[in-house]
Amino acid sequence: MKETGLTQLIITDPVSIAYLAVHYEDPIERFWALYLRTDGNHKLVANRLFTLNDVSGVEILWYSDGEDGAALLNQYVDHESPLGIDKCMAARFLIRLLDLNAAPKYLNASDCVDDNRARKDAEEQEKMREASRINDAAMAEFKKLIHEGVTELEIAEQMEAIYKKLGAQGHSFEPLVGFGGNAANGHHGPDHTVLKKGDCVLFDVGCKKDGYCSDMTRTFFYGEVSPEHEKVYETVRRAQAAAEAMIRPGVKLCEIDHAARSVITEAGYGPYFTHRLGHFIGQEVHEKGDVSAANEAVVKPGMTFSIEPGIYLPGDVGVRIEDLVLVTEDGVEILNHYDKTLQIIPVTEK
Repeated sequence: MKETGLTQLIITDPVSIAYLAVHYEDPIERFWALYLRTDGNHKLVANRLFTLNDVSGVEILWYSDGEDGAALLNQYVDHESPLGIDKCMAARFLIRLLDLNAAPKYLNASDCVDDNRARKDAEEQEKMREASRINDAAMAEFKKLIHEGVTELEIAEQMEAIYKKLGAQGHSFEPLVGFGGNAANGHHGPDHTVLKKGDCVLFDVGCKKDGYCSDMTRTFFYGEVSPEHEKVYETVRRAQAAAEAMIRPGVKLCEIDHAARSVITEAGYGPYFTHRLGHFIGQEVHEKGDVSAANEAVVKPGMTFSIEPGIYLPGDVGVRIEDLVLVTEDGVEILNHYDKTLQIIPVTEK
């Protein structure tokens, strides 16, 4: 906040409040806010419906249904200084503060928290490792679900139980399962498409363990793989390896994206790599920060993000290979260890 020139900041993102105050609350439509000041006189605005047994070190300002939580907080803000607001504040609360003349100027100051969330400490790093360990084990189980006549939806519906059996709390996002041409839609939701010989099988899946997320993609082939599809797969694999090999502190995120994109472009598939190379991840599966051509920020120790190049030939095939990576003091730790060599699953009946 001091680096941004702010003396006060309101955080309303429930995940960021949990990150700072060690308590998660889903407020639904109610006002739930952590008010931070550089002088340490912090406040937490909470509805009396909430149970806050594990919050300490901050004064709680309670209000009841029918009372105005934003107006309550307005009694404590510095009306003469700019007020930082996070990106998640609902318009109905921000407009209320504007009507109350809470501050002479309002700034989007999410980076104050988000840039800290981007760099995981030792405890967070271990939680990220464990979530990815479970995801690796789950992928091996998901592969066993592939058989003659199965649909994308039938596979997807079995995934959460597998995660829970392995010790996760559940999905970190709804799983993406795509057969054949469906996989060429980068975010295809599973439907009743039936698997057939020669199809690619794309699983983009993740779980949540102790509040932290995993995310991994692997692409298999069923029964056989054509020479063209094999070329696509190996191009994606080489692109991912090129990107992961250059990750270390001080490298620009856009340079990592360029490393993967160059491999795909040189192979003739440039127009079919249709998204950024990766996204940051932690308590949420998509957090602030990405690995893209536009991001000039440099890599720092503790950052965790995905490396997920893909090639998508419409109506034909989609291949994506994704790992999570953790930046170390002098290089990178790949958090996923599930095999990335091309795997052809034998045609079998259920």
